[in-house]
Amino acid sequence: MGRGVGVRRIATESRAVSDLDAYVEVETPEQIAFSYSLAGIGSRAVAAAVDLILCVVVFVLLAIGIMYLAAKVDGTRLKALNNISDSWAVAIVFLVQFLIVWGYYVIAEGMFDGQSLGKRLLRLRVVRDGGYAVSFGASAIRNLFRAIDAQPFPSYLVAIVSGLSNKSTKRLGDLVAGTVVIREHKIAVLSEYDAGRKEGVRGAAPAVARPRLSDEEYALLERYMQRQGTFAPEAQQSLRRQLTRRLGAYLSNNEEARGEEALAQLYAVERGARRSVVAQRSDTGLQSEQHAIIAFGLKRWNQFARRLDRLGRGGLSQLQASQVSTFVAQYREISTDYARLRTASRGRPADASFFLSRLVGRAHSIVYRQRGDVVHQAIEYVFTTVPAEIRRSWRPIVLAACLLFGPAVASYLVLVTHPRLTYTVLPDEMMSRAKLAASREKRGEGYVTIEREARPIAASQIITNNVQVTYVSFAAGITLGIGTIYALVVNGVMLGSVLAVFSLYHVLRVVLAFILPHGVLELTAICFGAGGGLLIAAGILLPGTRTRREALVENGKRAIALVTGASVLLVVAGSIEGLISPRVWPMMWKVGVSALTAVALVYYLSLGARRTKVSTVMQDDVLDATSPRASE
Repeated sequence: MGRGVGVRRIATESRAVSDLDAYVEVETPEQIAFSYSLAGIGSRAVAAAVDLILCVVVFVLLAIGIMYLAAKVDGTRLKALNNISDSWAVAIVFLVQFLIVWGYYVIAEGMFDGQSLGKRLLRLRVVRDGGYAVSFGASAIRNLFRAIDAQPFPSYLVAIVSGLSNKSTKRLGDLVAGTVVIREHKIAVLSEYDAGRKEGVRGAAPAVARPRLSDEEYALLERYMQRQGTFAPEAQQSLRRQLTRRLGAYLSNNEEARGEEALAQLYAVERGARRSVVAQRSDTGLQSEQHAIIAFGLKRWNQFARRLDRLGRGGLSQLQASQVSTFVAQYREISTDYARLRTASRGRPADASFFLSRLVGRAHSIVYRQRGDVVHQAIEYVFTTVPAEIRRSWRPIVLAACLLFGPAVASYLVLVTHPRLTYTVLPDEMMSRAKLAASREKRGEGYVTIEREARPIAASQIITNNVQVTYVSFAAGITLGIGTIYALVVNGVMLGSVLAVFSLYHVLRVVLAFILPHGVLELTAICFGAGGGLLIAAGILLPGTRTRREALVENGKRAIALVTGASVLLVVAGSIEGLISPRVWPMMWKVGVSALTAVALVYYLSLGARRTKVSTVMQDDVLDATSPRASE
């Protein structure tokens, strides 16, 4: 089955199944519609609290580790780091803490089929629109938007308002990622009586293969059995003989000889069969079809349900190729049963329909789950898909560069021309740094001095801070781009102002020597991340021929590639800024490092240029394919 073939969302609205249950309908590539129960805000909040507690516990343990590694307790004093190995250990702990804050949900949902620990305990799962398993790309989008959804931190008021404002209870991250949080029902074995249970019917009925009497014959038998005590003995005997002759085809010779007992047994069996499929005397022939579907499919459905339970989280990866083909064939067969049952039941509530809907939904998620070598896919994504998307998205990236460097140049020129304005634009601390830089220049020192033992820690702090700022700028695109534009303009003004004040103190060379080694990658990464935010804004403001929801989801897939590229650059830039930039090297050496980073950047952006161009919906995105292969 090809990617994306026949995938169509047929309903975005949820409706009540019961007073406490709401669902969203989707249609499979097999053109079978089924429903998912939507997770409520309350259950999602409880799951989030569980995850938060887990993260806090791990975070505290790591903080204790930092205190132990960063200093030794000596009375009331703390001694500084003694060796470079301790410094690297602390730096690693800082990076792990960052991964907990920003990576826990992405990794958990991406690796465990849309479930973090909290969601697993509450039986919740994140799926993509259309019922497909969530990918790392979609998980990254929805979770980076926590920077906005959590505001005012940590109340998650924005997420709550968003969830209450749409019928699918989606927060902003879900709207951009094209995901929805569902509540999974445990698929228990279905009994024959429960398969057709209806309000007003009580008690278990005998199990049969299928009804044997026509509606007319059953009605005649039922009237006789209900009124048999009201007839005169002669009349009752005459009616019994007529019924045994009429229904003789359903009675053996021995049964016919027993007369009343045979008719009573036939009536009990027939009544149980018809009650099990909610049949009534007024029903049309569709009810016979409904019973036949249940009678012949029930055993097979229960076997399939048990098989789904055995598969667990591992999915089809546990099966051999021939077993996968068998499983997919069974899924399609049961999907067909569900479609026929919905038609036969004419939309009336029945446990069989509910059971099959959950069965089809769970199997659908497993069949279309992303499979393969995750490491290989990640490498392919970072070194092929990301550069291709950066080249494709040059317009929003150039716009972001203009919004950053335009104010930087303008503020530089204004402050150099009007020096008095520097005191109104920059804080006193920055002015003091410029004065200190002048004295350090005379002593032959650089802009800042970071001791050798502390450089790994500085690098880790710089990396985490810059990447976090990039994530926030990206997520701010949901504010129609206002937040992203504001961040770019403010940082541009600050950059130009700092260069201007150092120029006025005649120490511009000092700050440039510090910025040059890492500046190319860092400033480029800012433009990439902000370009992603502008893509999000474009999806809302300029959807084109698409609906705004479609444009938002498609642009979100493109934007996360830009953010990934920015993150890669910032990791390298932060390492250089912490380990190389503070060194007092000759200016030409610093320029050489800057030139090397520029060459490396150009090479990276050229990767994958000969491959097929990325399509409008990123169909060749190996981490976020819209329809993973179903028949592997």
